[in-house]
Amino acid sequence: MSEPDTRGTIFIDPILYADQEAWHAAAAELRDDAPVLRVEIDGYTPFWAVTRHEDVFAVSRDNEHFLNTRNSVLGPDAQFEFLKSIGIEGETLIHMDGDEHRDHRNVANDWFRPRAVAKRQVAIDAIADEFVEQFRQMDGTCDFAQDIAVPYTLRVIMGIFGIPQEDEPTMLKLTQGIFGAADPEYLGDLSDPMALLTDTIAQFDAYFDELTEDRRAHPTDDLATVIATSEVNGCPMDSNARLWYYTIVATAGHDTTSFALSGGLEALLRHPDQVALLQARPELVNNAVDEMIRWTSPVRHFLRYLTRPATLSGVEVPEGDRLLLSYPSANRDERMFDDPMTFDVARPNANRMIAFGGGEHFCLGSTFARRELRTILPKLLAAVDTVEVAGLPEWAQANFVGGVKHLPVSATFR
Repeated sequence: MSEPDTRGTIFIDPILYADQEAWHAAAAELRDDAPVLRVEIDGYTPFWAVTRHEDVFAVSRDNEHFLNTRNSVLGPDAQFEFLKSIGIEGETLIHMDGDEHRDHRNVANDWFRPRAVAKRQVAIDAIADEFVEQFRQMDGTCDFAQDIAVPYTLRVIMGIFGIPQEDEPTMLKLTQGIFGAADPEYLGDLSDPMALLTDTIAQFDAYFDELTEDRRAHPTDDLATVIATSEVNGCPMDSNARLWYYTIVATAGHDTTSFALSGGLEALLRHPDQVALLQARPELVNNAVDEMIRWTSPVRHFLRYLTRPATLSGVEVPEGDRLLLSYPSANRDERMFDDPMTFDVARPNANRMIAFGGGEHFCLGSTFARRELRTILPKLLAAVDTVEVAGLPEWAQANFVGGVKHLPVSATFR
């Protein structure tokens, strides 16, 4: 009997994601040798890791035969069983499919349409100007990830949400408790990631219960009011679904974007010729942002479950099995992108990156994410005379959402 292939550990161990060069080398080997790899690791229900762009794209667009479920994010079986035993199960848009997903997505869909997002441009401009000026006031030396990228993207999404600025530190702490539970930096006094996760969910629950009561009593023109007063199929959204709706907007609405900004800037600054090109040709900013998102791929995976047998890259996968769609691997696939390990702001097909998923589950906040980066990047490059990485960047230890969490930079201003 052959031994299980242990190469699939790169999709499970959060520490391995912190070494991006080694991770991408391992993923490239899998794309060539085992593009649909069955992964059997103790403590985890077996899954198939899908690493090529063509396959990830095809599965992402087919919501009839590849379903999201309540277990759409990879984790140890014991974690799911524990959360289920205490009455906590994922009930966000990423955990739904079919009519349930459509009806819940429609609650906030209008707020994320391109025309609605465009109306926020003046506010986003003002926030971007504020943080570029803050960078200047710090004498051009800062941890760009923590001092600029995180608070900038948080301020934008909290403004849409209607969360007051004084509550932003609370929202940041809770976000880190959800997405950073595997990273020792965010554990604080807790030694157990599960303890951090459950404590964070409880704090989110308390905060958003109070917010719901306030918005029902005093409705305003913000997304929190929409969620608090929403109905699904003619009935008020149940409390668990409402909690998770708030949570996914508050967390995914800024963490993914801040990682794209900090990691994208790190890649840009490693290539001074790319900085010069973007400064000389500011019309490339939209393409540059897509390249930054391709390069960073902040969402590392989602799981899909087969409703019938399927064949991917010549591998037959049985009905009922689950697929892990590896977005970082797909976005470095040589079959889609020429010289994919090179960062290129003028890459002709950068918009073919698949960091936002596809089909019915295409990221609800993708337009906001792109607009936030397209707004601050040219402002930053126009303000500086020189800008460079001033220390070792540090990547988060996370297998679901992650990226550059610390980026020391220094700049001189015009």
